[in-house]
Amino acid sequence: MTEFSQVDVNDFLETSVQKLNIYLATVFAQNSEPQKLFDAMRYSLLAPGKRLRPALCLAVAQTLGVAEDDVISVAAALELVHAYSLIHDDLPAMDNDDLRRGQPTNHNVFGEATALLAGDGLLTHAFTLLSQPRSFLHPEQQLELVLCLAVAAGPYGMVGGQQADLAAETQRPDISMLRFIHTHKTAALIEAAVVMGAIVGGATSEQRTLLASYGRHLGLAFQIVDDLLDVTATTQELGKSAGADERQHKMTYPAAVGVAETRKMADDELAQALTSLTGVGLHTSLLVGLAKMSVRRIH
Repeated sequence: MTEFSQVDVNDFLETSVQKLNIYLATVFAQNSEPQKLFDAMRYSLLAPGKRLRPALCLAVAQTLGVAEDDVISVAAALELVHAYSLIHDDLPAMDNDDLRRGQPTNHNVFGEATALLAGDGLLTHAFTLLSQPRSFLHPEQQLELVLCLAVAAGPYGMVGGQQADLAAETQRPDISMLRFIHTHKTAALIEAAVVMGAIVGGATSEQRTLLASYGRHLGLAFQIVDDLLDVTATTQELGKSAGADERQHKMTYPAAVGVAETRKMADDELAQALTSLTGVGLHTSLLVGLAKMSVRRIH
């Protein structure tokens, strides 16, 4: 089979993100009541973003021979959870940010109370998308999808990582603690995106294990690069406030080991992610391209 080129990866992302955005726009009807709640959910859900998590889910499913239209609702559930997490992360009680994805944060537009509820609504509706009967999924697959996303989003995943991140503020940087935070706060949902694509695609147990490793290492690399960009990119490039980690005394890799070593650590995690793909027994060049693009990004 012909290898995917960089152009093919760009084409995949452009096409997939366009289809995903069209689908996301249909998740909540515009005339639903209470109007303010649904406006707030749509505001964050439809804001321009990388859509990395759903794109990875779609890419893994495609690698396993599943049509994109048959997995779009599963991929969308991941984006709902991610959008919820951003709303809550930005709240004054958490990171107190004013800019997200190039626009004012949800609580600055709709108020803190509605922002909290909008995040709650997005999180819970993600499981509605996963649990609705789907002709292309067996009930057992749907249960696996629900469990996978719930674990990744909950106290043993993203929520636990966020708490650890808050607790680490003002503490001396510690690599083992940083890895715990990044593994749970960011990598857990990226790993889940990959595994959920594998579940839909009917991957073998061995393939799932290797793909999970790919997703976990990619997630770590992605967050390490996020730490790096916070000190090397501008607010305009990021679409959120640059330098926020230092102002909030966050524990980050640049603070712990410096910029040069942080770059090396991101590259090491990327290499481990790509090594995990070598034994999958599939044509994984699309996944390789997405990983490289995600880690070598400039914003």
